[in-house]
Amino acid sequence: MPHHPGLLRTAPLPGETTSSLICRIAGRYGMEAKVLRSYWQWRNYPPGHDGGGARADAEVLLNTAGRQLLAGLSGAEEDVLARALPSWGQEDTKLSAGKNGVPAAAWRTGGAVAGPVAFGCRLCAARRTGTAVRVVRYAPRWERVCVRHGRWLLDADADQPLEHLDLRGVPEVAAAQRRWTGVARRAARAGVEPERVFALAHAVVARWWEQALHWERETIWPQRLHQVAGGNAGTALDRWRTVGRDTVVFPEVVAVADALLDPAMAQLAWTDSGAGRPRALPADGMFCRRLGERVGRPWLGPLAATDYGGPLTSWMGSVIRIRRGVGGPPGYDNDPWWLRQEHQPATMAGQLRVLGKEKKAPGSGRMWRATVPAEQRALITSTIESAEEQLLQLRGVQTGPTADVAQQLLRNLRHSAALIDNAWKRTALAAVNAGMPLEEVAQWAEMSPDALMTMLAAGQEDGG
Repeated sequence: MPHHPGLLRTAPLPGETTSSLICRIAGRYGMEAKVLRSYWQWRNYPPGHDGGGARADAEVLLNTAGRQLLAGLSGAEEDVLARALPSWGQEDTKLSAGKNGVPAAAWRTGGAVAGPVAFGCRLCAARRTGTAVRVVRYAPRWERVCVRHGRWLLDADADQPLEHLDLRGVPEVAAAQRRWTGVARRAARAGVEPERVFALAHAVVARWWEQALHWERETIWPQRLHQVAGGNAGTALDRWRTVGRDTVVFPEVVAVADALLDPAMAQLAWTDSGAGRPRALPADGMFCRRLGERVGRPWLGPLAATDYGGPLTSWMGSVIRIRRGVGGPPGYDNDPWWLRQEHQPATMAGQLRVLGKEKKAPGSGRMWRATVPAEQRALITSTIESAEEQLLQLRGVQTGPTADVAQQLLRNLRHSAALIDNAWKRTALAAVNAGMPLEEVAQWAEMSPDALMTMLAAGQEDGG
């Protein structure tokens, strides 16, 4: 080393990954990071992307001797490092196998250690350190706006080169982050963890984001997306829709979270359900109409109300079941903030991996996602989930007057059957349009090719 360890102090930044700090220390001494990392004994290899290349969200766990070494190299006291670095103090079973006194380290991904990992703002790093270096830090998605420099800080786990998106043309995104502070306080007062409220609202809006491809009246998100893409998403629309989604929808996520915490909104959902006289949720319900208004889209109500199988109607169903007292034993069905695994939106990293594989894989033209338009896939999924939610609404209804019970059972079952039949037809049509032989599709559908052709032709004439 050209300098004595600790001669140049490198202070950690709040929430920084240990790996990021090691890279900054190396840069301070004019070294490559891999040279500085040789001071530790490594128990495994650094995580990388599927296509090769190091992951920016790679994280490091250190044993006691390893932490002491890092403190000496950085010139910062261990208690300062412990407060700043979320991974500080976390160890791994592989580290305990080393000899006493030997600095040892193990690689992990940041998301598996302490939560979502994002890039830091280089301009803020320059103000703190004097150098505009890359910083990687733990940051939840409601803390991704650098208000000072008008930037949205992107996830660090994805295989893409951008660290931030420019927000100077969309001030409503920064305003939403300021508003989130009050929403989080409201959640805490209601006895709900703010991160759970955010996760549910994010799932609701991310689902709308996918459906918005065929919303003719949606103009806010396209304008916002083109703005953060530098003025025009151009021919790379699929990529920009993936990279820019969380940025573009953030104001609506905060608005939905605020609405779901409002007792008046829960009362509207209860009223829409028929209150003491159960009924299927109507397409023109007051809850979804009001929710559309709160996100600046008065026309959204019927679209949200008829998406029965999504996280929004699951929340409504839980609220309704709790009020009716038919939710069963304590569990996720009684928890409005429980987010089912199937409702969790795909991450940017996951979506980019899928896009990459579809472009590189031989014969990708026969792959479902590559041949079936996104709006058609969304309609099939929405219809299936709508049928599921309709059936879920029948839990506990077999009590009460015979006329009421029979009426609700028959109506909901008939509606569910119609939804399943619709999804079945859409799937068959998508398979044929994707180039699958009609005879094979007919065989899978257990009907004759002629009958299938007649059914598909009728469906197309009806606009299905």
